[in-house]
Amino acid sequence: MSIPLSQMWTVSTYVLSKRLSGRKRYPLVLMLEPLFRCNLACAGCGKIQYPPHILKKQLSPEECFAAVDECGAPMVSIPGGEPLLHPRIVEIVEGLVKRRKYIYLCTNALELKRRLPEFKPSKYLTFSVHLDGQREHHDLSVCREGGYDIAVEAIREAVRLGFRVTTNATFFDGADPASARAFFDEVMGMGVEGIVLSPGYSYEKAPDQEHFLGRARSRRLFKSMLSNRKRSWKFNMSPLFLEFLMGRRDYECTPWGMPAYNIFGWQKPCYLLQEGYADSYQELLDTTDWSAYGVASGNPKCANCMVSCGYETTAVVDGFGSARGFLAMVKGTFSRYADPSTPVPPAPSTRGDAAPAPVLEEAKA
Repeated sequence: MSIPLSQMWTVSTYVLSKRLSGRKRYPLVLMLEPLFRCNLACAGCGKIQYPPHILKKQLSPEECFAAVDECGAPMVSIPGGEPLLHPRIVEIVEGLVKRRKYIYLCTNALELKRRLPEFKPSKYLTFSVHLDGQREHHDLSVCREGGYDIAVEAIREAVRLGFRVTTNATFFDGADPASARAFFDEVMGMGVEGIVLSPGYSYEKAPDQEHFLGRARSRRLFKSMLSNRKRSWKFNMSPLFLEFLMGRRDYECTPWGMPAYNIFGWQKPCYLLQEGYADSYQELLDTTDWSAYGVASGNPKCANCMVSCGYETTAVVDGFGSARGFLAMVKGTFSRYADPSTPVPPAPSTRGDAAPAPVLEEAKA
């Protein structure tokens, strides 16, 4: 089990309490962005494309705590930008730990090893390290040679010191399933708690707009990666969400389940789309036309999205919201998803140095 029982218990009782109260829209994870500054310029991310005066801004610890208290979600993800560039990030983390929030501090780990002595290991704190695959693939993705080795060194040190650590990988069009599977072996060998996965998602400001995956391609890729899986692989995600990525389940988006709060306010309608901001979470709920988003809406911006900020909440609510869903989640936790129609791709010949496969010539789905 890659997620501690205390965290599973907190989430399950939270979901059940909302269900029993009849509340249909509620947050599960707060996406708290304290700043947009970063020390990388990844091809698939547009955060640092903001002008300098915006990149200089950051949320204060008091603003972070107010958003967390108002939202009430049991989990807080801290992306960015690079959170470790925030001069008061330790204070922010300590304040959230005191509130007993389960925190995923998302980092590219370039500063992690140096900053580790400032943090205290806790069941409430997880360092979610951005690793997009094996060495060459990752370094190409983040546009930084040597980034993989720096991140791996920091991961091993954090694990040694007793911190919870996960990795977070985003896969774009042209990703090689064989390299991805070899990457899972490498990551589990580092001693991490689990792996987080996502198909590539389209930031409007991202420099590279050519390699975001369509839905059909996402399903084919994740089916190849996750079928016939090894028992040693652990994923820090709902198994029902992984089944959704593989095309085994059909879910609708729950964009209010992982609301985003940053220097501009509460982002409408979700972490990926910027269509205005609200001054409070309740205002976000009340003034957003939720029927205009998700695949069923016909909104072209949502047509190919399968990202966790929209769909993992749906999977978690499905898993903890009924006996049938819970049994499916338990079954998925221990399933290897044996599938003779999906052959296991041969592993790359050189450990840690597999390049991403060329983009397929067929039309994007």
